[in-house]
Amino acid sequence: MATNASANSLVRWVQDNRFAVAAVAATATALSAAGLLYLSTSSSKPRPTSDAKGPSSASKKKRAKKSKKAKSTATSGGPILDDASDEQLAALSVAELQRLPQEKKESVAQHLKNLGNKAYSNKKYEEAIEHYTKAIGASPSAVFYSNRAACYSNMGQPSKVVDDCNEALKLERTYIKALNRRAVASEQLGESCDAPGEAGDKARAHMEQSLTDFTAVAILGHFRDAGATASVERVLKKLASGKAKLILSTREPRLPSPTFVTAYIEAFRPKAPPAISDDAPQGDQTLKAAFQAVEARNYPHALTLVGEALQQGLSTKELQAAAHNLSGTFYFVMGQTNQSLSDLDKCTELCPDLVQAWVKKASVHMELGDKDAAFHDFERAVAINPNDPDIYYHRGQVHFILGEFDAAISDYEKSTTLDDSFIYSQVQHAVANYKLGNIAKSTAAFRRILKAFDNAPEAHNYYGELLLDQQRHEDALAHFDKSIELERKRNSRNVLAMINKALVLFQWKQDLNGAEELCREALQIDPDCDVAIATLAQLSLQQSKIPEAIEYFRRSSDVARTEPELVNAITYEFASRAQLQFIKDYPEQGAALSQMASSLM
Repeated sequence: MATNASANSLVRWVQDNRFAVAAVAATATALSAAGLLYLSTSSSKPRPTSDAKGPSSASKKKRAKKSKKAKSTATSGGPILDDASDEQLAALSVAELQRLPQEKKESVAQHLKNLGNKAYSNKKYEEAIEHYTKAIGASPSAVFYSNRAACYSNMGQPSKVVDDCNEALKLERTYIKALNRRAVASEQLGESCDAPGEAGDKARAHMEQSLTDFTAVAILGHFRDAGATASVERVLKKLASGKAKLILSTREPRLPSPTFVTAYIEAFRPKAPPAISDDAPQGDQTLKAAFQAVEARNYPHALTLVGEALQQGLSTKELQAAAHNLSGTFYFVMGQTNQSLSDLDKCTELCPDLVQAWVKKASVHMELGDKDAAFHDFERAVAINPNDPDIYYHRGQVHFILGEFDAAISDYEKSTTLDDSFIYSQVQHAVANYKLGNIAKSTAAFRRILKAFDNAPEAHNYYGELLLDQQRHEDALAHFDKSIELERKRNSRNVLAMINKALVLFQWKQDLNGAEELCREALQIDPDCDVAIATLAQLSLQQSKIPEAIEYFRRSSDVARTEPELVNAITYEFASRAQLQFIKDYPEQGAALSQMASSLM
């Protein structure tokens, strides 16, 4: 909640500027201290006259003595100064203004501000700066600094805008107009936030300051300023996309969590690897070892081996195609879509009838956003073998992603008709019906799945997810527990059921400690599990443990597979950093953070 001070500052800003356009223009006469004295005394005493030869020496001494005495009276607040108007006092130098009594300094400072406002309205920014500078010299005010910053902004000098806003906020830290102006200027200074090196570091620091300021403006304004909220989102996007670009330009490709890799590989019906004899050439032997590593779920080793096999050379086109197919698969799960497509293209050039490669190419084209190319790949696969059930399952997945649930159901049914031993097409069929609102039909389908695949942890996990969506927490928890039990019997590293159980504990019982313990246990099993890391980050935010949340979001960046995933993780990290900074800068208003979290997250 904004404090009364911040509200009053905003009211005061409106009052101070309401009549800016009607400010009285200063006279063209430049008055020195002696001139001011002359104007002040001329009505009370006649000036001494002199003869044609000029004033006598005695007359000069007398007048000098009188002037010195009168000037002293003027700067000490005597009757001569009282007769001077703000318009006359405004002509004094800054040093002379600073010798005035406080009441006079404040009065003339307001007059100078009005002169500055009038010059600003007429787009005479340099003239306005002179008036605001003298006003600051007479009686420093957050408004004066902010107004001068506005002039520098219009003159395209964002560094000076930042400097003046810094001074304004020292005087009034909840001054929203100064915060907003500094945010705009800092955003301008941070435009090259995707640049490498020291220049990029400085630009990112400016952009982070912009985000911090816009965030503060949004909170202090009770989120009623749509422009501030839009600015937060805009700056977050610039920061996140810039940093993601920089990270991707230097980061070595790496495999995602075993959970993710296994899920993708198991989305295809298992097929026996190519037969390779023990006396085959070295490249063939290396490829054989790569497939054995895949079977053991040692994916990093398999990736290394398939690369070595391609370098060593393979004895047949079929083995070359198999190696490129496996390599393309690994590059796809790593988010290296162009390299993946290159490998899969080589595979289909070597063996044009390899259906699985065409299906995988469709997945890559979807990741690249080329829907038409993806469906063309499916058509090629159907032309080769219309009875391959994997084609229809994966095409159904594309329809599902596009929200075309009726088409997805049709493809899932076709896949299951061709092979009813594959659980995923049946699970997705039930989920698609659920998405269409056919709850009873979906529930009946899951009951059939559970009967046919009672010992499959996937069946219990996916059914538990639907139950959780229906807020049937107790039933969902039972199925997640069953899935966890079955995964442990398999000695599996799949931890999705554990994360889902953590969500139940949080949503149903508000058991944050239990939820965190499960997620940490999941990370011990699979340290790169992005879902576990992201869930821990959100649980930390729920408990206002923002530094911990920031660290988890940073870890999410480390394991992000694709650029959109990386941008998303970085966005959360910077948004959390802005929240933390707001708490430090405005501790008494930290209660508003829950509202900000719902607005930004």
